[in-house]
Amino acid sequence: MTKSTIDHQFALCIKSDDCEDLEKRKVYEIIPDKDAAKDGYVRIVDESGEDYLYPRSYFILVDLPRKAQDALRVAS
Repeated sequence: MTKSTIDHQFALCIKSDDCEDLEKRKVYEIIPDKDAAKDGYVRIVDESGEDYLYPRSYFILVDLPRKAQDALRVAS
């Protein structure tokens, strides 16, 4: 799968360090934020329904097929 076929970026949560608004083993959509990325953070819409910055080390980036992306975007 090439990057040109992926419209959105997703990440699997692998660590939450007592953060109640993240669920381990859940896939979250990343909201592009170049400034946050420069500082080692990703912007995620968490379980509170709001977008927040979290350490990049809490996530593993995942490439998903288009159907999976669409399903995750509809579910959120």
